[in-house]
Amino acid sequence: PGVDRPQPRLAEEPLTIISRDGTRHAFRVEMAVRPDDQMIGMMFRTSMQPDEGMLFDWGAPRESAMWMRNTLIPLDMVFIAADGRIHRIHERAVPLSLATIESRGPVRATLELQGGTAERLNLRVGDRLLHRIFPS
Repeated sequence: PGVDRPQPRLAEEPLTIISRDGTRHAFRVEMAVRPDDQMIGMMFRTSMQPDEGMLFDWGAPRESAMWMRNTLIPLDMVFIAADGRIHRIHERAVPLSLATIESRGPVRATLELQGGTAERLNLRVGDRLLHRIFPS
């Protein structure tokens, strides 16, 4: 997996993004926790549903750098601080690009969503995520 084909689907968990106006957006996210799962990520996947995502849990706050190597679909990358608030959003990462997409500060996790989701839901820096890895 990751060299020429996608990895099997990872364990899924619920995640909610709460916008500034209190609107709740529910997702089912695959949990990329192990380094091997994180390295492969969404490589070679050909689709992602609007309510799906992949959450890269770094375990502790750190700089996050992502890329789109072998990734065939556009993705929004949401970098999330340790308190569960959105730190940075990179919209519509270009498929197959080797350009580095950085968190620009320490984050606990990175959430990959279908490209265009951040715009469609009007997500902004400071919006809050509800998930077991963030304090409630």
